Amino acid sequence: MSPDNERGIGRREFVATAVAIGGASALSACQERERDLVGTESDGPSEPEGAGGTRTGTDTEFELSVPTGNPDALSKRQHAWNYAVVHDAHGNTVIPQQQLILGLSYEGSTPPTEAEREQVEGTLRTLEEAFQWGTGGNPSASFTQGLLFMLGYSASYFERTGGVPEQLVPAEDLLRRVGEDPDKADDFDAVLLMNSDIGSVVMAAEAALFGEIETINGVEVTDTFEGVFSKTDRRTGMVGKGIPADVLDNDSIPESAPLSMGFKSGYRDSQPSEDRITIREGPFAGGTTMAISRLGIDLDRWYDQSHEERAAEMFCPAHDTDEIGEIGEKLGAESRITEENARSVEEYAEEYDRVGHTQKVARARDDDFVPTILRRSEGVATDAAQGTEFNFSGLQRHVDDFVETRKAMNTDEYDDDLAAEDHGIVDYLETLHRETLLVPPRSQRALPTGIDE
Repeated sequence: MSPDNERGIGRREFVATAVAIGGASALSACQERERDLVGTESDGPSEPEGAGGTRTGTDTEFELSVPTGNPDALSKRQHAWNYAVVHDAHGNTVIPQQQLILGLSYEGSTPPTEAEREQVEGTLRTLEEAFQWGTGGNPSASFTQGLLFMLGYSASYFERTGGVPEQLVPAEDLLRRVGEDPDKADDFDAVLLMNSDIGSVVMAAEAALFGEIETINGVEVTDTFEGVFSKTDRRTGMVGKGIPADVLDNDSIPESAPLSMGFKSGYRDSQPSEDRITIREGPFAGGTTMAISRLGIDLDRWYDQSHEERAAEMFCPAHDTDEIGEIGEKLGAESRITEENARSVEEYAEEYDRVGHTQKVARARDDDFVPTILRRSEGVATDAAQGTEFNFSGLQRHVDDFVETRKAMNTDEYDDDLAAEDHGIVDYLETLHRETLLVPPRSQRALPTGIDE
C-alpha cells in the first residue's frame, strides 16, 4: 500500500503536525494514525481516548512493527541511499516523504575518547538494527517503511578535534562567497538527517537517540547520544506528490506537485551518481560533504505568473511548455537541459526576456556536463511559524562544488539586462540558515578527529 494513496489529506496533515511537534505524546498519536502502515498494536483500550486519536495517560504504549535491519550488510558509505529508495516509472529516485533534521552540539571530550566513540557507534547501530535501510533494496517497493540517515560534522567540530578537512568550507565562508550574509550560518557541531515514508519511524528514531524509549521496533536501546550530543535545533519537512497542496495554504499549487514551486525535480540528468560526489582519497575517502539550508519562498509572487512563465524560469525558456506538462511530468527521466542551453544564458535573455534556473545551474556542471550536487531533500518545512519555507540538502565531493552551483544562480554572474524576477528562481528565495558538513564513511562516522587522524 502506498502512503500517497492511503493516507488522505487528513492523515497527511495530522502526521505532519505530529512530526513537527515531536515528543512522546505526538509519537503515540502518530503511531495510532499510521497503524495500518506500521502494524502497531495496542495493549490498552480498543478505542482512542482524547481528541484526534491521541491516547491520554501513561499506561498505554504502542510498538512499531516494520522490517528490521542488519548493520553489517550496509554500504561503507553513509550516503549510499539510491539503491534503497523508491524509483518512479522513469527511474528517477523518490526521496521518502518524512524528513527530520537534528542540529547537534558536541558535549564530549576533546579529543573524543574511545568510550564516547563506541557510545555513538552503538547508538547508530541500534537504529540500523531496528529499521531496514530504506526499502531494504526492494526494487518493487512503493514506499519506504525503513529509515535512511546520515551524520555529518561541521568545521567547528573539526577545529576542536584535529583540523578541518580540505573538502569542507565553513558555512560563514560559503555564505560570503555566494554573496549572502555570513550571519545566516548555523552553529551546529553535527547534523543528523533522517528520512522515512512513515512519520512514526523518524520520531521513534529520535526518541531512541536521546534515551526517551527503552525499545525501538523490538530492539533494546542500550546506547544513546546522552552526554555526547545535545539537540540544539530540530527541523521537519515533507516532500512528495500532492503534499505541498495538502499542507500549505496556497490554492495556486498544483494538486499533484511534489514541491511547493509546482514542478518535480530529481531528473536523472540533473543528479550525479553517488560515485561522482564521493571523496576519492585522503583521510575521509568514501565520505562526502553536505550543505544543509533552510530557505524561504515567496510563493504568492511566484504564482502571480502564468504557468508558461514559471515553466520557463524553472527549466529553460527554449523548452516547449506543452512538453513539460503541469508539474514537469512530461519530461520523463530527463530535464533535457543541453550544453547549448547552459552556454546561451545571455542570448536567451535577449531572445525570450527570461532565463531558466536549471539552465543557469547547468553552467556549473563538470567537464563532462555532469552535475556536481546530489539533492537529498527539498522538503516543505512543516515547522515553519509563518510563510513558506523549505529544507534543502545537497551532497557534493567538495563544498566548492556547492559554491559554484549556487553562484551560477546569481543575476550578477551574467551580462544581461533582465529584471531579477525573470532570472530563474533566485529572486523568489531567501536564505534563512546554512550549514556545511563532512559526512564520513560509515567506519569513521562516530566522532572522527579531523585531518590529523
